[in-house]
Amino acid sequence: MTHSTFIQPATDGIMLRIRVVPNASRDQIVGLLGGALKVKVASPPEGGKANTAVCTLLARVLGVAKQNVSVDTGHTQPNKQIAVKGIDIATAHRALEAS
Repeated sequence: MTHSTFIQPATDGIMLRIRVVPNASRDQIVGLLGGALKVKVASPPEGGKANTAVCTLLARVLGVAKQNVSVDTGHTQPNKQIAVKGIDIATAHRALEAS
């Protein structure tokens, strides 16, 4: 993952631009797709289930507490901005490349 367009600094962490694919066979980070991080989750896009699965997956991969990961924009859209508190860009890049 060499492109940094999907990850930006924020006041207390980072912002990730992601593209979510719900109803996948498993939860996984696929890679980059058009300037966004493509994330697949097994949960359906109903009642916020896919958003919760995305936040849980990203928290695990990035090594932060689940409450530090939240959907900032795009709650009902496949394209989302995810806020992650308590992590810097370099640490996030390393964690995502290792996943």
